[in-house]
Amino acid sequence: MPIARVHRIPASAPDDVSGIEAAIAAGKLDPAGILAIFGKTEGNGCVNDFTRGFATQSLTLALSAHVGPQKAKEVCYVMSGGTEGAMSPHWTVFERIEGEGAAGPALAIGRVHTAGLAPEDLGRMGQVDQVAAGVAEAMRQAGIAHAGDVHFVQVKCPLLTAQRIGEAERRGAAVAVRDTLKSMGLSRGASSLGVAVALGEIERDKLSDAVICRDMALCSGRASASAGVELVNHEIVVLGRSAAWSGPLTIDHAVMADAIDIEPVRAALGRVGLAAAGQLDPNMRAKLVAVLAKAEASPDGEVRGARHTMLDDSDISSTRHARAFVAGALAGLVGRTTIYVSGGAEHQGPPGGGPVAVIVER
Repeated sequence: MPIARVHRIPASAPDDVSGIEAAIAAGKLDPAGILAIFGKTEGNGCVNDFTRGFATQSLTLALSAHVGPQKAKEVCYVMSGGTEGAMSPHWTVFERIEGEGAAGPALAIGRVHTAGLAPEDLGRMGQVDQVAAGVAEAMRQAGIAHAGDVHFVQVKCPLLTAQRIGEAERRGAAVAVRDTLKSMGLSRGASSLGVAVALGEIERDKLSDAVICRDMALCSGRASASAGVELVNHEIVVLGRSAAWSGPLTIDHAVMADAIDIEPVRAALGRVGLAAAGQLDPNMRAKLVAVLAKAEASPDGEVRGARHTMLDDSDISSTRHARAFVAGALAGLVGRTTIYVSGGAEHQGPPGGGPVAVIVER
């Protein structure tokens, strides 16, 4: 029976794989069982953030030495650039082993690499449909039969570059947007709507190219999408609970209504036994394995009626402000800075908010 293991490993740089190598050498991590690695790297998180590709290359080369190049390429490498504030660079390694652990339902993991996405489909229904199909396949692989048992779907999606735009236009195809930075938001938005369709949160016939990144009332409470220049396809990781899995880990999720709305997260921690009477038990913090979250600057320029300037800063992208702000709010709750907070939450939770998942030892 499959058992999920999750390892949180610090990184001193985007190419620092020493912690992963040490875990392998100590027998704590079987490289053959690695399904996915989520990374927080200290880049800018924008189009030209090559720390993501650098990290992916470093991880792929390291794992290739243990399991061979082909199996290393099957791992989903979801690198999220930007560790603003005190968010600490780290790897979250998702591993599957076989054995007989504590009876389920337990944490279950499914992963999918989609085919490459044509540049003209980015930010359009073609991308929505590709992601929806990928999520359904990842659920099948994870043995998750019901969408309600899915608690977090992480999608690494592509973006447009000048070269990719030119390639499409030479074929006579028009892209959704020529601004490469704006293409990141469109890609995240379409990917998130694909998750919503797959999980039954939104009916597909309610969607069209015209609503993507325009009708923000349409959203998923369990999607997390991160765009990067380092890929042209989608890497999809579904995290949920399944009776077909055993082991010590479980997962729950919450949706923050705004950037300081930690109460739903506190409630999720309570549901998995880490909080009582609204307070996180300090003695139970060691059982908190991972916190995964989305963040964005509220598009109306306010947080609970008070003006913010994240959208007016010409020097620093609003996604960088939002990552730092939400990471600080969550760190204050859980007492930890190794938190995976990804910026840009188009169609991921309500405007200005975002989904959060907690993985804990039962």
